[in-house]
Amino acid sequence: MTFDKSTFALVLGLVLASTCVVSRADWTQSVDMAAVKPMPDFGQMQPQNPPSFSWSRHVSRPASYTIEIKTGDKVVATYTSKRNFLLPTKALAEGTYTWRVTPTGTELWSTPRSFVIGATSKIFEVPESDVLRSNVLRHGRSTQLPKDFLPVSKWTPQMQADRGPALTRLSNDVLLKVTTIPNLLDSEWITMLSSVSSAAKSAADTAIRNGVGAGTRQFESAALLFRLTNDPRFLAEALRRGDQLAALDPNGPTSYANQDQATRQISLSLAKGVDMMWNYIDLTRRNRWLASVNTRTAVIYADLSGSDGRLDQFPYDSHGGNTLGYLAMIATLCQGDIPAAQAWFDFSVRAYINAVFAWSGAEGGFSQGTAYATYTADAAMQIWQPLSEAIGFNVYSKPWADGFAKYFMYFLPPGTPGHVFGDQREVQPDFALTKAFASRFGSPAAAWYVKNQVGDEYALTLLQAKYPLPVQAAATTLAAPPDAALFPSIGWVAMHSSLADRGRTSLYFKSSPYGSYNHSHSDQNTFVLNSGGRRLMIESGYEDYYMSPLVVDWYRQTKSHNGITYDGGIGQFTKGNVENLAYNGKIVAFSTTATLDYAEGDATAAYGGNLSQASRKVWYLRGQDAVVLLDKLSSPIAHQFEWNMHGAAPIVSSGAGLASITNIDRSVCITQLNPSDSTFLKRIGAPPKPGVFEDHAAFVKNVAATSAEFLVVLDVGCKRPAIALVNTATGRSLSIGSRVITLPK
Repeated sequence: MTFDKSTFALVLGLVLASTCVVSRADWTQSVDMAAVKPMPDFGQMQPQNPPSFSWSRHVSRPASYTIEIKTGDKVVATYTSKRNFLLPTKALAEGTYTWRVTPTGTELWSTPRSFVIGATSKIFEVPESDVLRSNVLRHGRSTQLPKDFLPVSKWTPQMQADRGPALTRLSNDVLLKVTTIPNLLDSEWITMLSSVSSAAKSAADTAIRNGVGAGTRQFESAALLFRLTNDPRFLAEALRRGDQLAALDPNGPTSYANQDQATRQISLSLAKGVDMMWNYIDLTRRNRWLASVNTRTAVIYADLSGSDGRLDQFPYDSHGGNTLGYLAMIATLCQGDIPAAQAWFDFSVRAYINAVFAWSGAEGGFSQGTAYATYTADAAMQIWQPLSEAIGFNVYSKPWADGFAKYFMYFLPPGTPGHVFGDQREVQPDFALTKAFASRFGSPAAAWYVKNQVGDEYALTLLQAKYPLPVQAAATTLAAPPDAALFPSIGWVAMHSSLADRGRTSLYFKSSPYGSYNHSHSDQNTFVLNSGGRRLMIESGYEDYYMSPLVVDWYRQTKSHNGITYDGGIGQFTKGNVENLAYNGKIVAFSTTATLDYAEGDATAAYGGNLSQASRKVWYLRGQDAVVLLDKLSSPIAHQFEWNMHGAAPIVSSGAGLASITNIDRSVCITQLNPSDSTFLKRIGAPPKPGVFEDHAAFVKNVAATSAEFLVVLDVGCKRPAIALVNTATGRSLSIGSRVITLPK
């Protein structure tokens, strides 16, 4: 996903639409930062054809909306929607379009918004709900398994070679856990309905989530293994675990009110079990399991459909967005079995396909960090695979999904030492998940990633997948994607020395329109530097539990990242959750060539009005393996500005404006040019995660001022090239070894 300057001009609208309220008077643009944005807009080239249309609701709450699409003065399509989004079923011809919307029966037309359909726009035609429902009912049991699903006795030798190891792993795991996983009982857990973040609440939630997760995986795995092997041991275990799940009190510790993740997982697993074992369970047991599904899912549906479909208007809800997918899958599996399932289906299935996911624009990505991206990929695979099979439409064909796979290639590439940005980025990545997700695509880039990434896909998802996987049909020439990329709607940039090289240098830069909302941090215009599989310049701290004092006071703060603070660590604003959307950043320029990458971020808004300029320009000199960072700062009143740095090894000062970090066999030398106006100071941070080393320092301006500049060179490998800064008639010339770049005044 590399953009040249002309493409950047088009996609920049994605950023603008997410970061500000459009100045024109228009009812489709809510003043509430958390409300859905009117899209598409700003003449954006659309990755998806037809695009998804969205707008904020009219105050009259009309029964329906009328949407009009034009090219020039010609109306090419008119639609009616009962909800404030539209996913047309037919693609548009290439061209430039405008669209507008009005409450049906009125002339309250919105301001026309423009978009472009081009040769690169991928056709994504999702049939209407009645067609998808008919596909489900025609599929036959098991609805979720491929129609050509084969028991092990009919596997070909090649299939035995490809999937035999996964079958062995899963069989051994299930048989071991027959006795090692506790019985699923309400008495094992406690109910804590309070939503106040606390260590006790976090521990209770985790215990329920882990217990239910282990039990449902055991249940689904045993059911699948019985279908594969016809071994009665697996049937007995599946029946036992299914009975335990159905017996859990839907108003107890696993209730939706107490632990929403648990109740949705129980409901989905039971629905999967009924579908997979339809011919192997008696009517009484089947009805008992379905009754539990009905009771639990009715509560989920009531929540998500409340306020006329609350996610339609307020999509930034991590749990809600994933739960919508669970509802879609449950509704699909229960067609013809639970009367309410038709209403659940019509409400959720196309809405879920349309909305995946709220944490980026149509090009893919995940603003909440790579850790939560992997969790989302895991949840998606549990739903997309069986849903695609049942409804007869491949959810993985959504252009966003392909972009999501590319996001993993850039920000969790083979050989990387860990996650970047957002909550739980200190957790060791589960590369098996990202590798498995990429395997659902047939591109050379996906084949490169799957071949070079470590880990084996979870046997439970692999053994249910169609054979062969799409990646196995990819071109034999494996090509890594280009070495740098911008994901504009989330404001993330990746710059690699060579994406194909596991020993690469990687610079990650972020200035996000999502601000510090949800699982994001106050880290606009910050960066992370890795090299050779070692962390060099890091994000510091860790999450002991969600929104703990440690998290609030250090982990999420700007001072714990490689960013700009002032007056002793004051950084970007982080207040309540929704308000944090306003304290955001944006990428205002990006370019990439074979030898030089460039990005510019503007984090002024993130400082909540305390700064009038917070700009960071970043150059990566690929041939020199060096980084140049130029910060321009200004404020209404004088501040003492600080350029923070955090190391995975000791940060050692070696003279005025000079420092270095050496992590085993990889190093970076840090040079501040014109250092006479600042001082290198070591800092004390919060205690790191046990077993982890972190060091902290900053270049601090000697006096308070209303403006400041930091110009810093990062020499990866400490090669000590000659560095010279020269004033010119139009700006400044910076030479690093044989490379010269032009800087502004």
